[in-house]
Amino acid sequence: MTHKGEITLQEILSQPAVWADTLKIFDEYKSEVSRLWDEETYDQVIFTGCGSTYYLSLSAAAIFQKLTGCAARGLPGSEISLFEGIYLDKGKKTLLVAVSRSGETTETVRAMQLFNEGGYGKSLAITTVPGSSVTRLADLSLVAETAQEVSIAQTRSFASMLLLVEAVALEVSGQDVGRLSEFPEIVSRLFDQYHDQAKAWGENQAIERFFFLGSAFNYGVASEAMLKMKEMSLSNSEAFHTLEFRHGPKSMVDEKAMVIGLVNESSAFQEIPVLQEMSAFKGNIISIVETADPRLEEIGPVVELNSDVPEVLRTLLFLPVMQLIAFYRAISRGQDPDNPNNLDAVVHIPSMEKK
Repeated sequence: MTHKGEITLQEILSQPAVWADTLKIFDEYKSEVSRLWDEETYDQVIFTGCGSTYYLSLSAAAIFQKLTGCAARGLPGSEISLFEGIYLDKGKKTLLVAVSRSGETTETVRAMQLFNEGGYGKSLAITTVPGSSVTRLADLSLVAETAQEVSIAQTRSFASMLLLVEAVALEVSGQDVGRLSEFPEIVSRLFDQYHDQAKAWGENQAIERFFFLGSAFNYGVASEAMLKMKEMSLSNSEAFHTLEFRHGPKSMVDEKAMVIGLVNESSAFQEIPVLQEMSAFKGNIISIVETADPRLEEIGPVVELNSDVPEVLRTLLFLPVMQLIAFYRAISRGQDPDNPNNLDAVVHIPSMEKK
């Protein structure tokens, strides 16, 4: 007999090993990735997915554009499926990167079909299921098979697929993919160091609202953390670009709010004052940052990554501790993270599926 959330917790904590396996898979395909990139001179890269993988696409686009210099954007699969004429342009050579845990999500599959039918460019699928629809539609597929999950809420699959995106961006930009080999050990250390604190933060029943703040590469991951909090624990949770939080949403901050800030070094001079302001409103502040800053330590707990990797690659490392917070929030509220309310592992929309 399993306990509530037992599977989800195992999947979260399995990430060091799964990330290592994912990097081995990429190593087998990196020459094909380079070939796909070198076959064309792309004007743009579009990342697409649904739900978690849409949020992944937002971070992926920022990371990819920074590393490669090629224009990139993230879009929901539904936007491409319903508004092809707005987002796809035959005058621009496009690489479509379709991200789907199951490889069967209707909107993502339909977006790929329209992309192929329109002759807009080449496509790359990133998934966890070999032989799925997205792999059959793509010119090349990267499959993180060991990242497959039993739980409905994505945890290790999201992280592994984002890791593959980072590997692709490094490979096609001629940079050292080996930098990512340090990630499994880093996340293992973060679990050892912050597991108990994450549990305590999640179990704090005085908190009624959660806000996740992140800019640039971190916004998509902040949004994914928001989604995990909603899916697993049914808690009020929102995500914002850090400075945008001042423009209205800060009205919701008081002693019943937890604000989790994902702080980049390059923008810390503007992001830290936002968290200080929310602390002045009596918000409960948790900062996740590469190295501690006295200004952050004065206003609340600080999660130090101490990763010694470039800021653009660090995005993925912000996620695991936030997954734990959401998990323990769910358990403390009597929810079952393995089977979130009203959710299915794959969303099928018969009316959108190609006949």
